[in-house]
Amino acid sequence: MKKRQRKGYLFLLPSLTGVMLFWVIPYIDVIRRSFFSAVTEEFTGVQNYRTIFSNQAFLLACKNTLRFFGVCIPILVGLSLFAAVLLTRQKHFAHLIKSMFLLPMAIPVASVVLLWKVLFHSQGLLNHLLERLSQGGVDWMNTGASFAVLVVSYLWRNLGYDIVLWAAGLGAIPKSLYEAARVDGAGEWRCFRDITLPNLLPSLFTIVVLSLLNAFKVFREAYLVAGDYPQEDMYLLQHLFNNWYRELSMDKMAAAAVVTGAVILALILVLQKAWDREE
Repeated sequence: MKKRQRKGYLFLLPSLTGVMLFWVIPYIDVIRRSFFSAVTEEFTGVQNYRTIFSNQAFLLACKNTLRFFGVCIPILVGLSLFAAVLLTRQKHFAHLIKSMFLLPMAIPVASVVLLWKVLFHSQGLLNHLLERLSQGGVDWMNTGASFAVLVVSYLWRNLGYDIVLWAAGLGAIPKSLYEAARVDGAGEWRCFRDITLPNLLPSLFTIVVLSLLNAFKVFREAYLVAGDYPQEDMYLLQHLFNNWYRELSMDKMAAAAVVTGAVILALILVLQKAWDREE
Protein backbone atom coordinates (compact mmCIF):
# COMPACT_ATOMS: atom_id res chain seq x y z
CA MET A 1 0.00 0.00 0.00
CA LYS A 2 2.82 2.36 0.86
CA LYS A 3 4.51 1.63 -2.47
CA ARG A 4 1.28 2.47 -4.30
CA GLN A 5 0.97 5.69 -2.31
CA ARG A 6 4.51 6.69 -3.24
CA LYS A 7 3.74 6.07 -6.91
CA GLY A 8 0.63 8.21 -6.56
CA TYR A 9 2.61 11.07 -4.99
CA LEU A 10 5.24 10.83 -7.73
CA PHE A 11 2.49 10.94 -10.35
CA LEU A 12 1.07 14.13 -8.81
CA LEU A 13 4.43 15.77 -8.20
CA PRO A 14 4.85 17.48 -11.64
CA SER A 15 1.34 18.98 -11.49
CA LEU A 16 1.78 20.03 -7.87
CA THR A 17 5.12 21.64 -8.69
CA GLY A 18 3.56 23.59 -11.56
CA VAL A 19 0.69 24.80 -9.36
CA MET A 20 3.13 25.90 -6.66
CA LEU A 21 5.45 27.73 -9.09
CA PHE A 22 2.85 29.42 -11.26
CA TRP A 23 -0.07 30.00 -8.88
CA VAL A 24 0.54 29.55 -5.14
CA ILE A 25 3.90 31.33 -4.84
CA PRO A 26 2.89 34.28 -7.11
CA TYR A 27 -0.38 34.70 -5.20
CA ILE A 28 1.48 34.74 -1.90
CA ASP A 29 3.66 37.50 -3.37
CA VAL A 30 0.49 39.39 -4.38
CA ILE A 31 -0.74 39.20 -0.78
CA ARG A 32 2.62 40.54 0.39
CA ARG A 33 2.54 43.41 -2.11
CA SER A 34 -0.92 44.42 -0.94
CA PHE A 35 0.64 45.61 2.33
CA PHE A 36 3.46 47.60 0.74
CA SER A 37 3.74 50.79 -1.30
CA ALA A 38 4.43 50.17 -5.00
CA VAL A 39 6.71 53.25 -5.20
CA THR A 40 8.73 53.24 -1.98
CA GLU A 41 8.35 49.55 -1.03
CA GLU A 42 7.50 50.70 2.49
CA PHE A 43 5.11 48.73 4.69
CA THR A 44 1.75 50.51 4.68
CA GLY A 45 -0.43 48.05 6.56
CA VAL A 46 -4.05 48.11 5.41
CA GLN A 47 -3.76 51.51 3.73
CA ASN A 48 -4.02 49.98 0.24
CA TYR A 49 -7.27 48.30 1.24
CA ARG A 50 -8.64 51.58 2.59
CA THR A 51 -7.67 53.24 -0.69
CA ILE A 52 -9.52 50.78 -2.92
CA PHE A 53 -12.67 50.81 -0.78
CA SER A 54 -12.79 54.60 -1.07
CA ASN A 55 -12.15 54.47 -4.84
CA GLN A 56 -15.32 55.14 -6.86
CA ALA A 57 -14.07 53.17 -9.87
CA PHE A 58 -13.47 50.09 -7.69
CA LEU A 59 -16.90 50.35 -6.08
CA LEU A 60 -18.58 50.76 -9.48
CA ALA A 61 -16.70 47.78 -10.93
CA CYS A 62 -17.61 45.61 -7.92
CA LYS A 63 -21.27 46.61 -8.15
CA ASN A 64 -21.47 45.87 -11.88
CA THR A 65 -19.59 42.58 -11.56
CA LEU A 66 -21.79 41.33 -8.71
CA ARG A 67 -24.88 42.47 -10.59
CA PHE A 68 -23.67 40.64 -13.68
CA PHE A 69 -23.11 37.42 -11.71
CA GLY A 70 -26.44 37.73 -9.92
CA VAL A 71 -28.37 38.11 -13.18
CA CYS A 72 -26.46 35.82 -15.53
CA ILE A 73 -25.66 32.73 -13.50
CA PRO A 74 -29.22 31.91 -12.29
CA ILE A 75 -30.59 32.49 -15.81
CA LEU A 76 -27.85 30.40 -17.42
CA VAL A 77 -28.15 27.52 -14.94
CA GLY A 78 -31.95 27.39 -15.18
CA LEU A 79 -32.12 27.82 -18.95
CA SER A 80 -29.41 25.25 -19.64
CA LEU A 81 -31.08 22.71 -17.31
CA PHE A 82 -34.42 23.21 -19.07
CA ALA A 83 -32.78 22.74 -22.48
CA ALA A 84 -30.81 19.68 -21.32
CA VAL A 85 -33.96 17.98 -20.01
CA LEU A 86 -35.72 18.59 -23.32
CA LEU A 87 -32.74 17.30 -25.30
CA THR A 88 -32.48 14.10 -23.28
CA ARG A 89 -36.07 13.33 -24.23
CA GLN A 90 -35.37 14.08 -27.88
CA LYS A 91 -34.69 10.81 -29.64
CA HIS A 92 -33.68 12.30 -32.97
CA PHE A 93 -31.12 15.01 -33.76
CA ALA A 94 -30.14 15.45 -30.07
CA HIS A 95 -26.40 15.36 -30.84
CA LEU A 96 -26.83 17.79 -33.72
CA ILE A 97 -28.73 20.24 -31.53
CA LYS A 98 -26.06 20.02 -28.80
CA SER A 99 -23.39 20.75 -31.40
CA MET A 100 -25.36 23.80 -32.54
CA PHE A 101 -25.50 25.08 -28.95
CA LEU A 102 -21.74 24.56 -28.59
CA LEU A 103 -20.94 26.41 -31.81
CA PRO A 104 -20.75 29.90 -30.18
CA MET A 105 -17.87 28.70 -27.97
CA ALA A 106 -15.87 27.80 -31.08
CA ILE A 107 -16.28 31.25 -32.64
CA PRO A 108 -13.13 33.41 -32.19
CA VAL A 109 -13.43 36.46 -29.97
CA ALA A 110 -12.63 38.79 -32.87
CA SER A 111 -15.58 37.39 -34.82
CA VAL A 112 -17.88 37.82 -31.82
CA VAL A 113 -16.75 41.46 -31.52
CA LEU A 114 -17.56 42.01 -35.20
CA LEU A 115 -20.99 40.47 -34.62
CA TRP A 116 -21.55 42.83 -31.66
CA LYS A 117 -20.72 45.83 -33.81
CA VAL A 118 -22.96 44.70 -36.67
CA LEU A 119 -25.92 44.02 -34.37
CA PHE A 120 -25.65 46.64 -31.64
CA HIS A 121 -24.14 49.66 -33.37
CA SER A 122 -26.33 52.76 -33.36
CA GLN A 123 -26.75 52.15 -37.13
CA GLY A 124 -26.67 48.36 -36.79
CA LEU A 125 -29.06 45.62 -37.82
CA LEU A 126 -31.03 45.59 -34.59
CA ASN A 127 -31.80 49.30 -34.72
CA HIS A 128 -32.65 48.98 -38.41
CA LEU A 129 -35.18 46.28 -37.51
CA LEU A 130 -36.66 48.44 -34.74
CA GLU A 131 -37.05 51.34 -37.15
CA ARG A 132 -38.80 49.08 -39.65
CA LEU A 133 -41.23 48.19 -36.84
CA SER A 134 -41.78 51.91 -36.16
CA GLN A 135 -39.88 51.70 -32.90
CA GLY A 136 -37.20 54.14 -31.87
CA GLY A 137 -33.59 53.02 -32.16
CA VAL A 138 -31.47 52.39 -29.07
CA ASP A 139 -27.85 53.39 -28.58
CA TRP A 140 -27.04 49.96 -27.18
CA MET A 141 -23.40 50.49 -26.31
CA ASN A 142 -23.67 53.98 -24.77
CA THR A 143 -26.75 53.66 -22.55
CA GLY A 144 -27.95 51.37 -19.76
CA ALA A 145 -28.88 48.85 -22.47
CA SER A 146 -25.18 47.96 -22.67
CA PHE A 147 -25.61 45.75 -19.59
CA ALA A 148 -28.30 43.74 -21.40
CA VAL A 149 -25.92 43.30 -24.35
CA LEU A 150 -23.31 41.94 -21.95
CA VAL A 151 -25.81 39.50 -20.42
CA VAL A 152 -27.06 38.24 -23.80
CA SER A 153 -23.50 37.73 -25.04
CA TYR A 154 -22.58 35.70 -21.96
CA LEU A 155 -25.69 33.51 -22.20
CA TRP A 156 -25.20 32.94 -25.92
CA ARG A 157 -21.56 31.91 -25.51
CA ASN A 158 -21.97 29.62 -22.48
CA LEU A 159 -25.41 28.03 -22.85
CA GLY A 160 -24.18 25.05 -24.89
CA TYR A 161 -21.33 24.31 -22.48
CA ASP A 162 -23.70 24.09 -19.51
CA ILE A 163 -26.18 22.01 -21.50
CA VAL A 164 -23.50 19.39 -22.13
CA LEU A 165 -22.61 19.33 -18.42
CA TRP A 166 -26.26 18.94 -17.42
CA ALA A 167 -26.75 16.22 -20.04
CA ALA A 168 -23.83 14.28 -18.54
CA GLY A 169 -25.43 14.51 -15.10
CA LEU A 170 -28.83 13.45 -16.44
CA GLY A 171 -27.29 10.49 -18.25
CA ALA A 172 -25.78 9.21 -14.98
CA ILE A 173 -29.19 8.88 -13.28
CA PRO A 174 -30.35 5.22 -13.41
CA LYS A 175 -33.42 4.73 -15.60
CA SER A 176 -34.71 2.17 -13.12
CA LEU A 177 -35.51 4.97 -10.64
CA TYR A 178 -37.90 6.59 -13.12
CA GLU A 179 -39.46 3.25 -14.04
CA ALA A 180 -40.11 2.41 -10.39
CA ALA A 181 -41.58 5.87 -9.74
CA ARG A 182 -43.92 5.64 -12.73
CA VAL A 183 -45.10 2.21 -11.59
CA ASP A 184 -46.04 3.87 -8.29
CA GLY A 185 -48.03 6.49 -10.17
CA ALA A 186 -45.58 9.42 -10.15
CA GLY A 187 -45.99 11.95 -12.93
CA GLU A 188 -43.33 13.87 -14.85
CA TRP A 189 -43.12 16.76 -12.39
CA ARG A 190 -42.90 14.41 -9.39
CA CYS A 191 -40.10 12.43 -11.07
CA PHE A 192 -38.25 15.64 -11.87
CA ARG A 193 -38.63 17.04 -8.34
CA ASP A 194 -37.90 13.87 -6.35
CA ILE A 195 -35.45 12.03 -8.63
CA THR A 196 -33.84 14.35 -11.16
CA LEU A 197 -33.09 17.38 -8.99
CA PRO A 198 -31.64 15.50 -5.98
CA ASN A 199 -29.37 13.45 -8.26
CA LEU A 200 -28.17 16.58 -10.06
CA LEU A 201 -26.89 18.37 -6.94
CA PRO A 202 -23.23 17.37 -7.52
CA SER A 203 -23.51 18.56 -11.12
CA LEU A 204 -25.18 21.77 -9.94
CA PHE A 205 -22.21 22.71 -7.78
CA THR A 206 -19.74 22.07 -10.61
CA ILE A 207 -21.83 23.95 -13.18
CA VAL A 208 -22.34 27.01 -10.96
CA VAL A 209 -18.62 27.25 -10.17
CA LEU A 210 -17.62 26.86 -13.84
CA SER A 211 -20.26 29.39 -14.88
CA LEU A 212 -18.89 31.82 -12.30
CA LEU A 213 -15.36 31.44 -13.62
CA ASN A 214 -16.48 31.69 -17.25
CA ALA A 215 -18.30 34.93 -16.45
CA PHE A 216 -14.94 36.69 -16.15
CA LYS A 217 -14.21 35.93 -19.82
CA VAL A 218 -16.94 38.25 -21.06
CA PHE A 219 -14.50 41.10 -20.47
CA ARG A 220 -12.67 40.26 -23.72
CA GLU A 221 -15.63 41.17 -25.91
CA ALA A 222 -16.54 44.20 -23.80
CA TYR A 223 -12.98 45.53 -23.93
CA LEU A 224 -12.55 45.03 -27.68
CA VAL A 225 -15.89 46.70 -28.42
CA ALA A 226 -15.90 49.59 -25.94
CA GLY A 227 -12.26 50.03 -24.89
CA ASP A 228 -10.77 50.93 -21.50
CA TYR A 229 -13.67 53.08 -20.34
CA PRO A 230 -17.00 51.68 -21.59
CA GLN A 231 -20.46 52.86 -20.60
CA GLU A 232 -20.58 52.71 -16.80
CA ASP A 233 -23.00 49.74 -16.67
CA MET A 234 -20.39 47.68 -18.58
CA TYR A 235 -17.45 48.70 -16.40
CA LEU A 236 -16.27 45.46 -14.75
CA LEU A 237 -13.43 44.52 -12.43
CA GLN A 238 -11.33 43.43 -15.39
CA HIS A 239 -11.54 46.95 -16.84
CA LEU A 240 -10.37 48.32 -13.51
CA PHE A 241 -7.41 45.92 -13.28
CA ASN A 242 -6.44 46.67 -16.86
CA ASN A 243 -6.45 50.42 -16.23
CA TRP A 244 -4.52 50.14 -12.97
CA TYR A 245 -1.96 47.90 -14.66
CA ARG A 246 -1.42 50.51 -17.35
CA GLU A 247 -0.90 53.12 -14.60
CA LEU A 248 1.45 50.72 -12.72
CA SER A 249 -0.70 50.96 -9.57
CA MET A 250 0.55 47.57 -8.39
CA ASP A 251 -0.29 48.17 -4.74
CA LYS A 252 -3.96 48.87 -5.48
CA MET A 253 -4.07 45.97 -7.94
CA ALA A 254 -2.66 43.61 -5.33
CA ALA A 255 -5.17 44.67 -2.67
CA ALA A 256 -8.09 44.41 -5.11
CA ALA A 257 -6.89 40.98 -6.30
CA VAL A 258 -6.73 39.70 -2.71
CA VAL A 259 -10.25 40.98 -1.98
CA THR A 260 -11.62 39.50 -5.23
CA GLY A 261 -9.96 36.12 -4.62
CA ALA A 262 -11.22 36.00 -1.03
CA VAL A 263 -14.81 36.78 -2.10
CA ILE A 264 -14.78 34.13 -4.84
CA LEU A 265 -13.27 31.52 -2.49
CA ALA A 266 -15.82 32.33 0.22
CA LEU A 267 -18.68 32.09 -2.28
CA ILE A 268 -17.48 28.69 -3.53
CA LEU A 269 -17.10 27.36 0.02
CA VAL A 270 -20.60 28.58 0.95
CA LEU A 271 -22.08 26.92 -2.13
CA GLN A 272 -20.25 23.68 -1.42
CA LYS A 273 -21.40 23.65 2.21
CA ALA A 274 -24.99 24.34 1.19
CA TRP A 275 -25.08 21.50 -1.32
CA ASP A 276 -23.26 19.11 1.04
CA ARG A 277 -26.01 19.81 3.56
CA GLU A 278 -28.66 19.10 0.91
CA GLU A 279 -27.00 15.79 0.07
